[in-house]
Amino acid sequence: MFTIVSLDEVPLRANLKCDPERAIELREEHEENILPGYHMNKQHWNTLVMDGCLDPKLILELIDHSYDLVVSGLTKKLKEELENL
Repeated sequence: MFTIVSLDEVPLRANLKCDPERAIELREEHEENILPGYHMNKQHWNTLVMDGCLDPKLILELIDHSYDLVVSGLTKKLKEELENL
């Protein structure tokens, strides 16, 4: 799992996995829109509040980063299965 999105909330919120050091930097830089992961391990997850204030490029970069972190932790067999989808 690399993201959890709440479709019932306005503004939209998404939990994304993140490198712990980068998570802290992002929270400090965007303290209104990047928060510790809601109901998640606060060290490894951030909640993005998508109210139009975050640069869409940053959001896409963080989605990719989250996905890459999860894939890097998969077993070799699961990585091969994923590549064959």
